[in-house]
Amino acid sequence: MSIGFINWSMTRYNNQFFAICGKTIEALRRNVISHLSQWLEGIYTITERRSENLIIVSAAGKTNTYYLFGGKDESSYSLIQGMTLAGVFFDEVALMPRSFVEQAMARCSVEGSKFWFNCNPENPSHWFYLEWIQQRMKKNALYLHFTMDDNLSLSPEIKERYEKMYTGVFYRRYILGLWVRAEGLVYPMFDREKHLIDTVPTFNARHRYFVAVDYGTVNPFAAGLYDYDPTHKTATKIKELYYRGGSAKRVDNERYYKMLKDLIGDYPIECIVIDPSAAAMVETILKYGEYDVRKAINDVLNGIQTVTKYLNAGVLHFHNSCKSTIKEFDSYSWKEDASVDTVIKENDHAMDELRYFCYTILRDELMFDI
Repeated sequence: MSIGFINWSMTRYNNQFFAICGKTIEALRRNVISHLSQWLEGIYTITERRSENLIIVSAAGKTNTYYLFGGKDESSYSLIQGMTLAGVFFDEVALMPRSFVEQAMARCSVEGSKFWFNCNPENPSHWFYLEWIQQRMKKNALYLHFTMDDNLSLSPEIKERYEKMYTGVFYRRYILGLWVRAEGLVYPMFDREKHLIDTVPTFNARHRYFVAVDYGTVNPFAAGLYDYDPTHKTATKIKELYYRGGSAKRVDNERYYKMLKDLIGDYPIECIVIDPSAAAMVETILKYGEYDVRKAINDVLNGIQTVTKYLNAGVLHFHNSCKSTIKEFDSYSWKEDASVDTVIKENDHAMDELRYFCYTILRDELMFDI
């Protein structure tokens, strides 16, 4: 699409301004801009001015300027106000707020200007699906539906690997390309026969050990001790802590710290990854200087997708003593009829700390393997 957008704009216009938009400028540079010079070598001269967030494209006496924008939240629309554009390209438009997209479109006042969009499917109540895909005839829009089989750069082996990575709603969206609602259990692929073990792995100095924490005072305080085997690329939750405090049995952070020390025992953990909102608990842990702390990346949907991949791939295992974790796997569910994908915020504390560990720690270790 980026090649098509550049070709279209360079064929139609000279000395005009365009916008290329991603969720963030960093993601846009990584996924689109960094490849353009290679893809269009010998056809166009491309000059990037990183400090100004723009590229200049020239060929055959024509030159056009393309501004780069990140549309990550509702405030982003102000970045693009006041411009006059001949076209705009939205990469992963479903990840951008409607206000930003519509402000960018409103700036396209040059005669013959066009909008270009691409995205993975989301919830069928998503505004872009309702306003553009379902209204494509009314809006005179060309709609192209692609699946993984349309990507000619993927080998059959890679396609097979991707198909095994996803199940449920993520399979229907990312493999079949369907706008479907998330419903039912979040992790229906959890299998006691496949994912539970009876024996705690023997301590191994070549393994790496981590603790993940979902902090709660009125809500439960949940933590897991994880054994990561870098040779076999597997991770096992070998112990859990699940304290139901509530108003009657609420304890302070000092007491939670002692509980964590009991959970860890003699294991040489690399760090404690913790709910990023638990600032006071982080201070308590750091005060004693015994453990490093890393704030978790609390991206719920991407975190759930990552846990799903690792369950499907057989990366994750759990000792059968982790009763609260096993119980939550059986009840952790999507909200019915929600306008956006949302999980029910009940009995989800072990699921949250598992997500913190997988998305903040394990993803870095397995990025090029799974």
